[in-house]
Amino acid sequence: MNEVIRAAADLQRLCLAEQWRFCVIGGLAVLRWGEARETVDVDLTLLTGFADEARFISRLMAEFEPRVENAAEFARIHRVVLLRAASGVGLDIALAGLPFEEAAVTRSSLFTFPPDVPLRTCSAEDLIVFKAFADRPRDWNDIDGILVRQSKRLDWSYIHDQLDPLVELKDAADILVRLEALRREHDR
Repeated sequence: MNEVIRAAADLQRLCLAEQWRFCVIGGLAVLRWGEARETVDVDLTLLTGFADEARFISRLMAEFEPRVENAAEFARIHRVVLLRAASGVGLDIALAGLPFEEAAVTRSSLFTFPPDVPLRTCSAEDLIVFKAFADRPRDWNDIDGILVRQSKRLDWSYIHDQLDPLVELKDAADILVRLEALRREHDR
């Protein structure tokens, strides 16, 4: 785990040096807000907007090794830069530009991971939105773990304000049904 935290700290250092707006999401954020689980990579949301992504992509690729062929083209098409830290840890950097993503970055805060490494991570509510929207089995397990630890402290109005339009865009109303069922289960 220390290698993943170190890789996140290296990526964060670059973001801070470039004065980029970002936050860590994924498994490291789950460690902060949910039930502990193994994570082998760093997931980060980087606020790029929708016009200047190439500048961010080239700077990231100058600092870290690409994990796929034609990584810059892949990043432009899929809006995710797949890199590798010097230690071999995977770095998945989402190129963000939606209002929800900007809100998640704005609401993010520092959390100190052992051994005394502060990382900017998204809020528990934003993590639930990211995970529910991704809608993979692992994500639902993570949401369940977040609800175990945070259910009474979550701002459900905020979660729905952010998630409802995303779900509508994806045409996946079942995501909201599943999330509400989990919420009711944890509210008992």
